[in-house]
Amino acid sequence: MNYSVSEKIFEEFPGYVRGVVVAEGVSNGESPPGLVALLREAEESACGVMAGYNIAEHPRIAAWRSAYRWFGARPSDFRCSIEAMSRRLVRGDSLPAINRLVDIGNVISLRHILSAGCHAIDVAHGDFELRPARGDESFVPLGSSESESPEPGEVILAEGDKVLTRRWTWRQGQHTATTPDSTYVELNIDGLPPVAFTEVSEACTEATELIQQFCGGEISTHYLTRETPSITIG
Repeated sequence: MNYSVSEKIFEEFPGYVRGVVVAEGVSNGESPPGLVALLREAEESACGVMAGYNIAEHPRIAAWRSAYRWFGARPSDFRCSIEAMSRRLVRGDSLPAINRLVDIGNVISLRHILSAGCHAIDVAHGDFELRPARGDESFVPLGSSESESPEPGEVILAEGDKVLTRRWTWRQGQHTATTPDSTYVELNIDGLPPVAFTEVSEACTEATELIQQFCGGEISTHYLTRETPSITIG
């Protein structure tokens, strides 16, 4: 399986890096109390980081808002995943525990104020590409059976004509959602400047440790950058 990032993205954001943590033979399912406790600790950490900030002006969130404007999405209407979670926490709401893999992604995201997303690749049959949408691709939102199409030019993660994530880091779809039966997955961890490569690498290392602790499996880490815009998984 090939996994790539379009050159059009790197032309606009040359410092962008996507960490890809691949885990095979994992055991997913309900999160144990220890992992839920880590999620709550990460929530407190993120609230502490956001204290005193207008959330939209935090440098790691402002970078995503600028990126969304670049491909034509209003940041106030479509918030990247880490901004949406941060706003929820600052309102006093906790995140639900969903499953081990999703919760690990949220722990990493909140600890580092980075957007992250987990996809089941044991259900995928084609290559993954992060690219601008044509507008005729198909996206089925989580929990839905109704298909919609992305806006032309918005950044999508796609498997052929199937959209796995809309608006770069906004919303994932049903096709590669992790379930208790998922055994082969990949976790994306995204960094836009001012986030440095080393910070994404640190987050990937922590994700590896948590997956190993709570899910087991064989784990490898890859990085998509302007110098390495394509990797092979499996």
